[in-house]
Amino acid sequence: RQIGHKAGIESLKRTIEAVIDLGVPILTVYAFSTENWKRPYEEVNHLMNLLLDYLASELSSLHEKDIKLQILGDVFGLSARIQEELAAACEKTANNSTLLLNIALNYGGRMEIMSATKRIAEKVLQGQLLLDDINENEFSRELFTAGVPDPDLLIRTAGELRISNFLLWQIAYSEIWITDVLWPDFNREVLQQAIDEYQKRDRRFGGTP
Repeated sequence: RQIGHKAGIESLKRTIEAVIDLGVPILTVYAFSTENWKRPYEEVNHLMNLLLDYLASELSSLHEKDIKLQILGDVFGLSARIQEELAAACEKTANNSTLLLNIALNYGGRMEIMSATKRIAEKVLQGQLLLDDINENEFSRELFTAGVPDPDLLIRTAGELRISNFLLWQIAYSEIWITDVLWPDFNREVLQQAIDEYQKRDRRFGGTP
């Protein structure tokens, strides 16, 4: 699995290059879920070291390519060193605009929704928000993705037929495309297949054509 995770980093690099070439403005990747802590300690430690290695080796390249890095998830559940490195990387790339790269890290859709609900409840208790003022827009502002459009396309690799607790609120009307290709083998051609299929979809958002 460790070899597969390392190959996944190379796949991420290829995908970033591809989406920039295709003019895709936002890419969100699932790096580590809140449930992944259940994995063996050695594997979790390897994943965290891979993250540090990626930031050390790729941050300058990301910045030169005008990529803005944003982290979705509970960063405070990570080590102090990782928190520092992530904060520095996000600060360095904050003004970049060619691509917004969202990395979902220590992220879970249910956790995100629960956290947003608690923050809204606290605002109501403190008199900062009226109960009748709570709506979808207000709720969205409390999510990790605040200010970011909902995904148009969700690509699921490895033939998996589940969402895996990923962006549960945000993907309500995302188009889903599933491929048997494993993430370490994901490349520009597979991405193009997904986009070609997406362009054939008739998105109605609950309405009629």
